[in-house]
Amino acid sequence: MNRKDFLSLSTKAAMFFGLSTAFSCKEEANDKTIPLLNKTAKGSAFALTAPKIDKVNVGIIGCGNRGQVLVQMFDWLIKNDNAEIVAVSDLRKEKTDKLNEHLQKTHGKTAKAYYGNPDEWKKIAERDDIDLLIIATPWEWHTPMALYGMEQGKHVACEVPVAYTLEDCWKLIETAERTQKHCMMLENCCFNNEELWVLNMVNQGVFGDLTHAEGAYIHDLRKHLLDEKYYEDQWRIKHHLNKDGNFYTTHGLGPISQYMDIGRGDTYDHVVSMSSREKSLSDAAKRAGENKFSNIKCGDMNTTMIKTKLGKTIMLQFDVHTGRPYDRLNTVVGTKAVHEGYPSKLYINDDELAWWGHEWLEQEKYNEYREKYNHPLWNKLKSQISDNSVGHGGMDFVMIYRLIKCLNGGLPLDINVYDSVLWSAITPLSELSVAQNSSSVKVPDFTGGTWKNKNKSEMLRDI
Repeated sequence: MNRKDFLSLSTKAAMFFGLSTAFSCKEEANDKTIPLLNKTAKGSAFALTAPKIDKVNVGIIGCGNRGQVLVQMFDWLIKNDNAEIVAVSDLRKEKTDKLNEHLQKTHGKTAKAYYGNPDEWKKIAERDDIDLLIIATPWEWHTPMALYGMEQGKHVACEVPVAYTLEDCWKLIETAERTQKHCMMLENCCFNNEELWVLNMVNQGVFGDLTHAEGAYIHDLRKHLLDEKYYEDQWRIKHHLNKDGNFYTTHGLGPISQYMDIGRGDTYDHVVSMSSREKSLSDAAKRAGENKFSNIKCGDMNTTMIKTKLGKTIMLQFDVHTGRPYDRLNTVVGTKAVHEGYPSKLYINDDELAWWGHEWLEQEKYNEYREKYNHPLWNKLKSQISDNSVGHGGMDFVMIYRLIKCLNGGLPLDINVYDSVLWSAITPLSELSVAQNSSSVKVPDFTGGTWKNKNKSEMLRDI
């Protein structure tokens, strides 16, 4: 591709490069866009350790839907002196009040609340007594808050996605490498019972060599997107107005990447993405009388294909427009076994080839595999998980438990900054591919070459 063609293509995909505003693609491309595809990381934040923190002092930024759930995941850790919620922040006082009501009722004390001014959250990051920032705000705030937190000497754990422009992906890596602070994306699906079970089976060789996987975020969010109160200022639907691609990659891709040792022996090579036409969300908007949302660019279904350096393939789907049951697919294909999720099914190859061997394992045999290969975490934390099932069936608790325990012990986190960026970067890459009539887009090496070093997922450690 010559320079003229590249700049023409870049103009169509300005949002991909992070050169425009959050919901606009009007910015003209320039020579600054070209190096973003070829930048190199140092890799110095892989297996990052930091001094032990006996009790982790936590600041929560964002007290809306997600923040109200996450604070409950700290209850056991607070009671056992592993963590403390020191400060909370939100635009609205009623949301910080609600979060503090839980802390008062459960622990007999409240956190310092910051609210009202859009920059009040910075005061939490600037406090000397904060070790960890939890970021649970609208997407456009994730990267700026994570960057500011690390610059202020704080570890950060951010809701998904950690970034949605290529420029922000590089900013996060460069800042984490320079400050040597943890930057973890809170991808809770990696900590779910089914996904941990599959990861454990992969690690123990049940699947043989992996060749293909499928993940998704298929979730009917029409009511949520169109509701005037559920998302503050209806921020989430605004991403669907002027962009087209896979906006929510990590629920499906995070677990798959751990199965495939992405960043630990393999990495993504290139991406091809295609979107269907848009129909369902705009129809729902018209029926609801929401005329301002009648013209929506994001297609009803996006399908993104990823090929890894070692030749594995991943199919990733995104659909929050249509009325259909929730699904993350969680399909894993290996030379010895196949798993398919929703509902969970397992197929084990026989030693000898068979005619028409199309049957999934019967329930009794399936249960044997569940019992034999269940991840030790879910056995270890059985009672705590049961008490915290409000957090997506317990996986939110396991995620927060592991995060705090790693910080208590001075250990590398289960999800590092390179994982966080790799899984998130598929969003802007998918947008670029869609804008190019689904042509192939190379994935930058965000790891500084450290992906070539073979390592097992940190999720397999007992802590």
